[in-house]
Amino acid sequence: MLMVGMVSVSALAAVGMSMQFMMIINVLMTLYVVGGNALISRFIGQGRKKRASALLFSLTLFAIVLSVFVSIGGYLGSESIYTLMGAQADVVHQGSLYFKIISLGIVVIFIDTLLYNALSAAGDTKSSLYIKLFSSALNALLNYTFIFGHFGFEAMGIEGAAIATIIAYSFNVLVYFFLLKLPRAKLGIIPIFRSRDLKRVWSVGWSAALDRGISSLSFLVFVAIITAYGTAELAGYQVGLRIEGIAFMPGFGFAIAAMALVGQNLGAQRYEKAYAMGIISGRIAYVFMGSVGLFLILFPEFLVGFFTKDEATVTIASYYLILVGLAQIPLAINFVYGAALRGAGATKTTLKINLFSLWFFRVIPSYVAYKMGFGIIAIFVIMNIETLIKGIIYWRIYAQGKWLYTKV
Repeated sequence: MLMVGMVSVSALAAVGMSMQFMMIINVLMTLYVVGGNALISRFIGQGRKKRASALLFSLTLFAIVLSVFVSIGGYLGSESIYTLMGAQADVVHQGSLYFKIISLGIVVIFIDTLLYNALSAAGDTKSSLYIKLFSSALNALLNYTFIFGHFGFEAMGIEGAAIATIIAYSFNVLVYFFLLKLPRAKLGIIPIFRSRDLKRVWSVGWSAALDRGISSLSFLVFVAIITAYGTAELAGYQVGLRIEGIAFMPGFGFAIAAMALVGQNLGAQRYEKAYAMGIISGRIAYVFMGSVGLFLILFPEFLVGFFTKDEATVTIASYYLILVGLAQIPLAINFVYGAALRGAGATKTTLKINLFSLWFFRVIPSYVAYKMGFGIIAIFVIMNIETLIKGIIYWRIYAQGKWLYTKV
């Protein structure tokens, strides 16, 4: 995003919008990732590594088959997707160039996501840390090379960013498969296809996928409302969202911890410890995300300045960061407690919470505010209020503890 922002505001908005489209694709990945996490963590908790490794093989085959259909749809429909979102002509052009290339590499994105989550469910997050550190550095170097044209390569702009991304994902997948073959690995991949376990994954995954689908659709509608304000507003929102990702990461990390540890302890029938793991993960996430949120509030323009020098974009992104900085603690609750419930297999509960909260407290009020002539700041305020309400709901559901006895 930093480098693409140096190309043009249109390119910056296009790449930002593509992140929203990837949320839709994530819906399909949820079919096998969330259910796979829940089942693999329980198998590991029960000491059944071979059963978990056989399930991973089945999930890999399913991910490959599914990715073929997504690649075809994404490549052929890339321009239509941006047009449907109401993007201006220059954003549609740039976005189509970017997303066609990303679509061709969907298979490695699907497999990378599966293996990352499977190892996390088995309790191995350190391997992913080292892999992602190296591939991020590789991605940055390739971005610099392909976007601007260095080391003898032609400047490819936004297309170069897409190519760099796919190469980095391909590297991840190769290293993951190498790790899975090591004797000391917490999880392997055994070529045994178990349709019964795959059905158990889908029984959990369909409601998680529907949950993710409703969430993604609501976010797309939300972005469409922001797009209606103009390219500067869209770019400002996307830049703010990327910077907020700095605060997301601790919450995301401890959400993975909660999902894995809750699932493993439920597999071992240690219910009190499973409950405690979510509480502890949540408390740590509050501290980290709250601290980063304070930094977002105090230094918004400084952070935005790394991405763009466009005055209108900087102003809007700064307002966004100040407001979301106030919402980081309830957002931590959403991340960690939601992940704990999914790790327990209680995906129907998270589906109901997200369906109710996102549409009734975010999307519909935002649309009404736009039609009534309120500015973009009002939309950001509504977004924060929805985050707070959903955090309260998750806290109450988690505290009741009924989700601990969900059958997978």
